[in-house]
Amino acid sequence: MTETAEQLYQNWLSQPNLPVDLLNELKEMNNHPDQIADAFAAPLSFGTAGMRGVIGAGINRMNIYTVRQAAEGLARFMDTLDAATKNRGVAISFDSRYFSKEFAHESAKVLGHHGINTFVFDEMRPTPELSFAVRHLHTYAGIMITASHNPKQYNGFKIYGQDGGQMPPKESDMITQYIRQASDLFAIEVTTEPQLRADNVMQLIGEYVDVAYLDNLKTVNIDHELIKSAGADMKFVYTPLHGTGKVIARRALEEIGFSDYEVVPAQTIADPEFATVPFPNPEFPQAFDLAIKLGTKINADVLIATDPDADRLGAAVRQPDGSYKLLTGNQIASVLLNYILTAKKAANDLPANGTIVKSIVSTELAADIAASYGIATQNVLTGFKYIAEAIQNYENDHSNTFLFGFEESFGYLIQPFVRDKDAIQTLLLLAEVAAYYKSQGQTLYDGVQAMYQKFGYFDEKTISKEMDGLAGKQKIADMLTQLREQPLKELNGEAVVAYADYQTDQYTDQDGNVTTTGLPTSNVLKYWFADGTWLAVRPSGTEPKIKFYLGTKDKTQAAVDQRLHNYEEAVNQLIAKLLA
Repeated sequence: MTETAEQLYQNWLSQPNLPVDLLNELKEMNNHPDQIADAFAAPLSFGTAGMRGVIGAGINRMNIYTVRQAAEGLARFMDTLDAATKNRGVAISFDSRYFSKEFAHESAKVLGHHGINTFVFDEMRPTPELSFAVRHLHTYAGIMITASHNPKQYNGFKIYGQDGGQMPPKESDMITQYIRQASDLFAIEVTTEPQLRADNVMQLIGEYVDVAYLDNLKTVNIDHELIKSAGADMKFVYTPLHGTGKVIARRALEEIGFSDYEVVPAQTIADPEFATVPFPNPEFPQAFDLAIKLGTKINADVLIATDPDADRLGAAVRQPDGSYKLLTGNQIASVLLNYILTAKKAANDLPANGTIVKSIVSTELAADIAASYGIATQNVLTGFKYIAEAIQNYENDHSNTFLFGFEESFGYLIQPFVRDKDAIQTLLLLAEVAAYYKSQGQTLYDGVQAMYQKFGYFDEKTISKEMDGLAGKQKIADMLTQLREQPLKELNGEAVVAYADYQTDQYTDQDGNVTTTGLPTSNVLKYWFADGTWLAVRPSGTEPKIKFYLGTKDKTQAAVDQRLHNYEEAVNQLIAKLLA
């Protein structure tokens, strides 16, 4: 018999030896049924992106008990593997958030109780370095404790597979089943760290993995002579936004040869409060406020920020009037891609089977750039694990050569020694590209404008609607159900000419012919309109949001701005109708 939220709440309240913070929070919930329901009505969802949630007491919160449960699920799954595979163990890293280090060590204590070797970073490290460590140490899996760019009240638990990418859906689904079987969170057994260390089941890792990662980072940059010359003239500001980038980014920059840059002092502090920013997210202009002040002072050409776990990167470029303009994730990806392909063509190093990989909600400018160099584009679902999966498939069957991967949400991968988005790699290459444009008397923004002049003016917009709690989750589900039951026929006065429902794996063209999408099933809808604009709708996999992605193209900047504005208004009207 399933326990009610109130019964679960009382069970937690009666537990001996609860951490004081959780006990106090439980007491504060008393006589607040809505808070109890939100914390106890349903467990944190666990999927291919792991789990992410608000830190606190309850089964729908991030705490040592839900973390132990997730680790127990992984441990039980690994218990089914052959001894040699299981013995390869699990690499574990964590970011600067509240309880991140504690959650990492609790995971190791659960895994260690099952006799599973763990390799735990001595201090916080970036998500891409965890992905690298899985491959470098040849572990079977990896755990990253992070909530990436979410606000300070969040944390998360991500599981990586043996290729260094996020755990594939098949294995992730099995782990989820084992997690649910471990339903008594207070019965999950752990072994103490001193015992695990004495038995050599838990090992701390650090510098030697850093050195190996840094050595691989040296393969990212293309023109080292340019860095020696133009790099010395190009000033930039870097900020890790209180996160893991501070550990490795500066070493990487200096080893490559970049020296004329400054960091934002206040934001090099590993602060779980993220005290200097409303959100530690390089997608938001406010994340650059301090970098802009420093950049203005030193006359910096470009400002670069990485998020707390250093898997996402944003940038702002100085304009002629001295102000700074934030580039979009799509613009950063496109300017990086154009530089890579131009350099490879000049060196006669473009492979005949070269391919870029991008998500279905990312700019089509990248596909046009790739096509102009005879390079193919593979579109995958949102989630960098799908890009990692494509890379692994290329390596397995030698069908394609990976050249670049990205998502519009400020995630990029240049070299596949990592199998997740890597802001440290991107920092190194973007600094080089900025130095290149500086040597030409231009800026990164000039580089973007040159692409628009050649390929047409592209613009994209993501409209996110946040809906917290169980009620919000249901509203998001209802909106997608409505769109399926009452298919969109037009938007902004433009007819839908093609439509894809990735949940049913159906693509319908303008003549009504139905084929498969060719992608895994996912709760995503995408529409193409008569004027070439596209719209995609999906619930966020990591936040309580529904997202509407727009992409369009026109002959001038003014025209594309107006068209996107009109579509944005139409989408907002659609959202209001769906919520009515």
